[in-house]
Amino acid sequence: MKNFILGGCAIVAMSLSFFFEQAPTGKNTKLAAMESASVLPVDLPTNSTTSPAINFRDTLYYNYYAQTLGVKFNYSEDKQLLATVADWLGTPYRSGAASKKGTDCSGFVTKVYQEVYGIKLTHSSRSMFQSVERIKKSAIKAGDLVFFRRGPGKPIYHVGIYLNNNKFIHSASNGGVMVSSLNQAYYARNFYAAGRVNM
Repeated sequence: MKNFILGGCAIVAMSLSFFFEQAPTGKNTKLAAMESASVLPVDLPTNSTTSPAINFRDTLYYNYYAQTLGVKFNYSEDKQLLATVADWLGTPYRSGAASKKGTDCSGFVTKVYQEVYGIKLTHSSRSMFQSVERIKKSAIKAGDLVFFRRGPGKPIYHVGIYLNNNKFIHSASNGGVMVSSLNQAYYARNFYAAGRVNM
């Protein structure tokens, strides 16, 4: 009898949840699903003086994208930026293009900036460099641009979007949209400057 009553209560609860559930509107469905989750996170930030106040849903969200992108976040990065760049992950490289079927480095950056910030950048890493505010490498934040050239006096040939922890996402000619580290020998050698787009 007790099991029968409990089963009946469970059926009523499920029925009521069906009527009161709201579908996400106008949002990336993956982003909406992550924001509505309520599972406890695996690792919360421990230093409350440097980390912003976050709730469990935010922590779950950042942990998901940390795992997806292979980057440790500090829980203050733009959520829409993380969701957008993650959607481009694995897109093949195609010179002169800017779509999910294929993109070059500057095409990828222009599409992300248009979608996340509503800012239209030129489809050229050299032109982008001319329009950003130069910043010190030690001051780079998520969303800033990182530029590369092959030695002193050489032109800028590559651009990516900084994420965190010395990691950036870009469209590489040898693998498409991927996350790389500024500490990798090739990128450490060719890193030229960081820049911030004025919003």
